[in-house]
Amino acid sequence: MAIFCIFAVRFQHSGVMTKYPIGLQNFQGLREDGYVYVDKTAFVYEMAQSGKYYFLSRPRRFGKSLFLSTLEAYYLGKKELFKGLALERLEKDWKVYPVLHLDLNAAKYTDSEALESILDGHFRYFEETYGTTPNGLSLSERFKVIIRRAYEQTGQKVVILVDEYDKPLLQAIGNKALQDEYRAMLKSVYGVAKTMDGYIQMAFFTGVTKFSKVSVFSDLNNLEDLTLDYRYAEICGITEKEIRDNLDEEVGKMAEANHLTKEECYAKLKENYDGYHFNEESVGMYNPFSLINALSKQRFKDYWFETGTPTFLVETLKQNNYELENMTREEVTADLLGSLDSIDQNPLPLLYQSGYLTIKDYSPRFNSYVLGFPNGEVERGFTQFLFRYYAPIRMDQSVSFINNFTREVEAGQPEKFMSRLDSMFADQHYQIAGEAELYFHNVVYVVFKMLGFYVDVERHTSDGRMDMLVQTKDYIYIFEFKIDKSADEALAQIEEKQYAKPFETDSRKLYKIGVNFSSATRRIEEWKMIP
Repeated sequence: MAIFCIFAVRFQHSGVMTKYPIGLQNFQGLREDGYVYVDKTAFVYEMAQSGKYYFLSRPRRFGKSLFLSTLEAYYLGKKELFKGLALERLEKDWKVYPVLHLDLNAAKYTDSEALESILDGHFRYFEETYGTTPNGLSLSERFKVIIRRAYEQTGQKVVILVDEYDKPLLQAIGNKALQDEYRAMLKSVYGVAKTMDGYIQMAFFTGVTKFSKVSVFSDLNNLEDLTLDYRYAEICGITEKEIRDNLDEEVGKMAEANHLTKEECYAKLKENYDGYHFNEESVGMYNPFSLINALSKQRFKDYWFETGTPTFLVETLKQNNYELENMTREEVTADLLGSLDSIDQNPLPLLYQSGYLTIKDYSPRFNSYVLGFPNGEVERGFTQFLFRYYAPIRMDQSVSFINNFTREVEAGQPEKFMSRLDSMFADQHYQIAGEAELYFHNVVYVVFKMLGFYVDVERHTSDGRMDMLVQTKDYIYIFEFKIDKSADEALAQIEEKQYAKPFETDSRKLYKIGVNFSSATRRIEEWKMIP
């Protein structure tokens, strides 16, 4: 059956402003109060007709909770909420089912008791609703009793909706013992969905990530994974076509507020908030949270990144001794991309599933993907976060450092910005552990990645050698970096490889800079320049 989407939108007429559902995730509230709603209800009907057990992972703030709330309203038979939407035309036989909705999102999981308390709270509500008691049973046994009793009381099979199933596991990354406790507890509860199959109409699990072979779903191996399924690529998020077809007037208002043409505004929205790909053939998806915030406030800001910090991601990168530049050039297989079973060897699946990287290229021959940042908002935010964690300076000095560094690059002052770079490495407040070459590569990557938001920076690496090209309106800088060699060797390579040849007729002033980094002192040992 074809999947289609429409918008239900209230525009500004006679002084009534468009209502954007910022921070709202309840379908009934959105519909009753006239908020902007992206109609994804055709997906609800498709899932109800074609399957039974589903799993979907999407980044945070991408509409998963709202979609679960939409499913809940459908299975509770709230037909009036779907007036004018796709599902009203598709569904002819409305029924009411008992819905067990487990939301694990709004909690801090500091120990096993915290998770047990959240589950216990949900189960007590269900037990009161359907007239059962705990009777000293385990969580999984209580869940079985609840499902059976709900079926017996209503005469209809049960719908199980689990929102952010992985929240406890994500909060326990880095604490293997606690994660093992969470995994065992969740496995026993989630596995009930299979043992009680005869009583279940649908089970749908959502989360940011996919823990597959680490036993969370090992007892529920009949889940249909929609995460990379082309048919469901648009189940969460917003396409550019949907914006143009239904929010063109709002984009026009934002363009006017920012002194842009409408097409310039579309281009800037795309640059900042589009670009998520959940299949190699799918169109780009806009982050809905950032888009509606931008249209509502009529300002281009990094809304999604402001709602959370990727501390656990950076810690994972560090624990893996990961070379940061590989994030956007390493190929990963579909199997690796689809699960977190090997994050202790490769953190890229975690970065992809969390929304910091997305699919940029696909090789059908090898069934492998190349990843990259989805858009400007994510690239800026994540790079700034990496800079504060990797650069050997205090976090409160990071903004000042990069601002001054940029000004000196733009002003043609290599002596000043190289002295500043040297001083950063010389900061004795930091005890840097790990491989010296990897440390240097990662620090240089984040420093010049930050610089790249203000000037043109290109990086090329091969055979362990690193060179860099920086261009401003008036200056060109060619860098070559060495480790435990000499600045003269670095300059000699610039000359031998003729890195400056493409700029022979360029009127801008060109500097060739050779840098040598010492693995013993963990700082720049020497640097030389040919103007």
